[in-house]
Amino acid sequence: MMSAADLKWGDGPPELPPGAKATVLEGDPAKEGYFALRLKMPAGYAIPPHLHPKDERVTVLEGTLQLGMGDKAEESKYQSFTPGSYLSMPAGMHHFAKAKTDVTIQLATNGPWGITYLNPADDPRNAKKPTN
Repeated sequence: MMSAADLKWGDGPPELPPGAKATVLEGDPAKEGYFALRLKMPAGYAIPPHLHPKDERVTVLEGTLQLGMGDKAEESKYQSFTPGSYLSMPAGMHHFAKAKTDVTIQLATNGPWGITYLNPADDPRNAKKPTN
């Protein structure tokens, strides 16, 4: 059992664009089996088109999350989801997301969790690191 005050927030996973904060509630997203984590995204934060190797299940806890399906992040494709909304997306579904306001979501599903960006240039793991 955890109270909100017990949650330890840190930087979001390196697979996501910088700026998000995350806390793992249960399990290990990198391993087989159930896990739950929360993700905080500031207003305007965007996750480019991508897919996951396993089903993804998301509950919106705070704010307004916008989600669209397809290969290209187009404004006309976004739908808005407010607190209490639940999204279940099958493995391999192409989708994209952004935070219309500051948003907190809970991801509760089976691992290992992964993300594949449709455009490899969108993957923050591919960002060039400065050299000295």
